[in-house]
Amino acid sequence: MPEWLYDIGVGLLAACVLAGSIPLLSGLWQYALIGVHGARNHLPYTEDFTPHTAVVVPAWNEAAVIGGTIDRLTSLNYPEESLRVYVVDDASDDGTPEIVEAKAAQYPGRVFHLRREDGGQGKAHTLNHGLEIILGEDWADAVLIIDADVIFERDALRRMTRHLADPEVGSVTAYIKEGSYPANYMKRFIGFEYVTAQAAARRSQNVIGAMACLAGGAQLHSRESLVEIGGHVDVDTLAEDTVTTLLTQVNGRRAIFEGNAVVWAEEPGDVNGLWKQRLRWARGNVQVNRRFRKIWFRRWRYGRLGGFSFGLFWYATFLMPAFMITSSISLVCLYLLNYGYSLEAFRALWMINVFTYVVVTSFSLMIDPETAKKSWRQAIFFPGFVSLLIIIGTCFPPVHEQLIPDLASHIGVTLDETAARAFLLFAYVWLSFSMVVAWLAKVVENTRLKFLAPVLVYTAGFGALLSAITLASWIKEARGEETRWEKTEKTGQVAVGA
Repeated sequence: MPEWLYDIGVGLLAACVLAGSIPLLSGLWQYALIGVHGARNHLPYTEDFTPHTAVVVPAWNEAAVIGGTIDRLTSLNYPEESLRVYVVDDASDDGTPEIVEAKAAQYPGRVFHLRREDGGQGKAHTLNHGLEIILGEDWADAVLIIDADVIFERDALRRMTRHLADPEVGSVTAYIKEGSYPANYMKRFIGFEYVTAQAAARRSQNVIGAMACLAGGAQLHSRESLVEIGGHVDVDTLAEDTVTTLLTQVNGRRAIFEGNAVVWAEEPGDVNGLWKQRLRWARGNVQVNRRFRKIWFRRWRYGRLGGFSFGLFWYATFLMPAFMITSSISLVCLYLLNYGYSLEAFRALWMINVFTYVVVTSFSLMIDPETAKKSWRQAIFFPGFVSLLIIIGTCFPPVHEQLIPDLASHIGVTLDETAARAFLLFAYVWLSFSMVVAWLAKVVENTRLKFLAPVLVYTAGFGALLSAITLASWIKEARGEETRWEKTEKTGQVAVGA
């Protein structure tokens, strides 16, 4: 091989390895932006504003939760005459219709039961049934779309509607927190993830003036904004909330995250439940990316929505599995070409990983101390046990250069150069292989070995599990598999402040 070709190959492979740090650097940029959120936010443009607000609650077999949700909504710190609750019953065949009818009688003129006899088409169609009726009347000035199980803190809605005092704002979302009690390991992982994905990421999006997605369980829209985007939500994707968010901004109105408006929700408690929920979200994002592909990195046409930062945030998450796989393959190829260069590239990548891990974890726990008290273990193990070992080895080389060989020798095992390189190759491929281990957690959960599922999740990391789901969504979309809206099972475990 000519030397010049060798040098180019090594350089390209090293660049591909370091490209794996793009999601990490994106995360650091988001957290840097949070530092100015206190000075650059929408609060100066708000005022106490309580427009007539219609709450739309899509419900299919929600008997376990719908009664409590209605009671909580009617007790909000919001003028009674300015709040109505519309439960859109999607042909439920449990006790949902009877419970809603009883609540309508208990709160006359405030709670309404809208029944769809021909249901089963999914959440978007259910919402549109309610929106058609609500917008067909003159009463509502704003519409709040929620999930049937969410619990609003008493001041949450009022904190959201104050932003609509600014006519440039078309929509507002709240801070969804995992509120199950008791909460298992999976729910605590999700609780910490929501700090990073909402309390942190959406604050940074407030700063840049472009929002990726309103939380599906708490999205407030002005009447004018909803009418401008057609008066209905999208039915052609699995991410109707993201489509609505982007259309709102494409039409020139702002979407705002109100972190002080807290809403509690029940999230999946096992790998299969999470997989089903997030696969729907991930496939929806693939569909959204295809539909809105012309807005990315076109600031001259779409303003902040087409800005570099927003595009970076979107693709750093959307392409995460590709970055992981590319880094692993490039490291192995670089190892075969030049062992020394591969080691340097590996260390550079993982030093960035270490710095990001420390910054993101510590700042996330400070952003929401309440969640930190419950989920600090999951925060520490978010990247996974194996990745933590790699982090320790990267920060403290003597651990793997001296300590591990010494420990091995005490039990009669000699680690020679071949064994050391084998361990290094394993570390190289771990970024990709961690997704396989996470997928195995889903597989074993339906078998007698289901007790191993938490072990595999802690080993691979929650981030690897989310990346595995994203990769699965690409495969399903590429195959053109049927698009179905599958409901997340709810049990009514939500306790405010749990």
